[in-house]
Amino acid sequence: MKFIFFYIAFAVLLLSSCGTRKYSKNNKQIEKAANKANNNTYKSYNTLSYIDEFKAVAIEEMNSDGIPASITLAQGILESGSGNSDLAKYANNHFGIKCTSEWKGKNYFRDDDQKNDCFRVYKDARESFRDHSEFLKRKRYSFLFQLDRNDYKSWAQGLKTAGYATNPKYPDLLIGVIEKYQLYQYDQPESEKQKIAREDRVFTQINQNIPKEKEKFAPVETPPPGAKPILADGTYTVVKGDTLYNIAKRFNLSVDELKMLNEMTSDGIRLDQVLKVK
Repeated sequence: MKFIFFYIAFAVLLLSSCGTRKYSKNNKQIEKAANKANNNTYKSYNTLSYIDEFKAVAIEEMNSDGIPASITLAQGILESGSGNSDLAKYANNHFGIKCTSEWKGKNYFRDDDQKNDCFRVYKDARESFRDHSEFLKRKRYSFLFQLDRNDYKSWAQGLKTAGYATNPKYPDLLIGVIEKYQLYQYDQPESEKQKIAREDRVFTQINQNIPKEKEKFAPVETPPPGAKPILADGTYTVVKGDTLYNIAKRFNLSVDELKMLNEMTSDGIRLDQVLKVK
């Protein structure tokens, strides 16, 4: 009996190890291709340069679907560490959108809710911003598109109400970023006629999505069988590509709560740093 138990445990460990190597090999191929495309040099952003780089595409998405440009920019800043996360650099994924069963593009694997979660790889950042708008065009978020496209406070609260993030302070985080960097200056009002036309177009798309929402939006299960959550004994070890915000979001904490748990005075984290997360 002990031998059988040992064999099963060994087999699970072997399968998990093989899966991890497969994901690591895939990521190296994605990173190699990205390095080649960028001549091994990446544009390093601070928050102001990130805003300057992507404000035009955020405004374009606002004009198309009605999502305030300030909301899109603030989410990109928080989700991608102002464009400096590995997911943004190598996968052009600025919003942490995961793979689904209908996704036909390339994949990039990172520990998130589970070990080796699958994230979408985009050909450029603009494609990521477009997919972010498409991601929101489903039944659970539909009420948001009735809001004015310059009403960022209601959008921030509405995203929390719809379950976009588990962190109860998520609206405050978004509003804080928007007001700190005056992102509301990129939001533009629309006439009643423009709003009606935009709502008709967007709600037609949302209604078309409803029958296939599970295929279009439910993340696929990519971790190997038996993979454990990365949380162990109330601590988490920082890996490449982590940001303080993403770690806090993962464990349902605010950034301030995470910093207090670890007696941190700055937002800086380092590779292999062990953090208390509960």
